[in-house]
Amino acid sequence: MDVEQETTLLGIDVGGTKVAICLARADGTILARLRRPTEPSGDPVADVARMAADARGLAAEAGVALGSLAAVGVSLPGPLDPEGMRVVNPPNLPGWGDVAVQPLLVDALDGLPVHMENDANAGALAEWHFGAGRDFRHLIYLTMSTGVGGGIILDGRAWRGKNWSAGEIGHVPLVWEGEPCACGLRGCAEAYIGGASWARRLARLAPPDGRVAELAGGRENATPKELVQAAQEGDAFALAEIERFNTYLAQLLSQLAFTLDPEVIVLGTIAVAAGEKLVLAPVRELVRTHVWPRIGDGLEIRAAALGEDQPFYAGVCAALSGLSAGEDPGSA
Repeated sequence: MDVEQETTLLGIDVGGTKVAICLARADGTILARLRRPTEPSGDPVADVARMAADARGLAAEAGVALGSLAAVGVSLPGPLDPEGMRVVNPPNLPGWGDVAVQPLLVDALDGLPVHMENDANAGALAEWHFGAGRDFRHLIYLTMSTGVGGGIILDGRAWRGKNWSAGEIGHVPLVWEGEPCACGLRGCAEAYIGGASWARRLARLAPPDGRVAELAGGRENATPKELVQAAQEGDAFALAEIERFNTYLAQLLSQLAFTLDPEVIVLGTIAVAAGEKLVLAPVRELVRTHVWPRIGDGLEIRAAALGEDQPFYAGVCAALSGLSAGEDPGSA
C-alpha cells in the first residue's frame, strides 16, 4: 500500500552505544525524539521493556495517542531471525542472546504492529528515502561506528537475503586468519575499519606522548574521533592510520562494486567525520583504479547526509518498510 505522508510512526533504533526513539510523519517530519545510552542490563527482556516505556513516555510528552500510530519500526544490530522475529547473539549488545524483540514490543505497546529491520538496512533505507541516496535505484550504505554494517537497495528495493543477512558487509573477510572480530571470525572488515576495533588498536599502538593520546587523555582512551582530529592537524601517526583505513575500506568497496554494480555508495560515521580530503577523495581514487572503468567511472561515493538524525530516521524507515506493499523475507 502507499503510505500517507501524514501517517504517524514510532521509530526505535538500538545501537551498540545508544538507543534513539522518535515519533515522525511518513514524510520525514520528526515530531519528538529521545536519545540515551544503550546501557544493557544483562536482562534483554528488561532492556526491551525499558525501550517500550521510553516510547510511551515520548508519545505522552508529544500529546500523541499510542493507538493512533500506524506502526512501530525497530532497527537492531544483526543477525536477525525473520521466522521468529528475534535478534540472535548480536556481537555489539553484551548479554543479549536469542531475544524475541518483536513479540515483546507488540505486547508492551498494546498490540501495535512492530516491524524489525537490521540496523544497517534501516540506515540504507533512511539515506535512500531522506538523505544522500535519494533519486538512486541501486545503492549500498556502509556505516562504521561501533562495528561495521551495510545495507543494500537493489532496483529500488531493500534486499535482505534468504536469512536476512544480506548486507553484513562488516564480516566480509579482508585478511584470511587476520585480526579477531567480535563476531567470532577472523580477518573481517569490521576488525580493520570498525570503530571499536580501531580503538583497541590505538590503545596498543598510538604513541603515548603523541597528539592522539594527548587529545584522548591517554592512548587507552583513544577513539577514531581523536585520531581524525589529529590527522586534520597533520599528525604523522594519525595520517598513517587514516591511509591504512582507506586502503582496507577501498578494498572492501571494490569487492562490492564488482559484485553489485551500484550507482552510489553512501558512507557514514567515520567517513563523514574525516571528510572529503582525508577519506572520501582518496577512497574514490583507490576504488576507481581497482575496478573496471565501466563500473568505476559512473560510481558515486559520497558521505551520508542525515548526520545525528540518522538513527531516528532508521527506526522510522523500519516502520515504513513494514508498511510497504509486497514485502517478503527477501525484499522490502
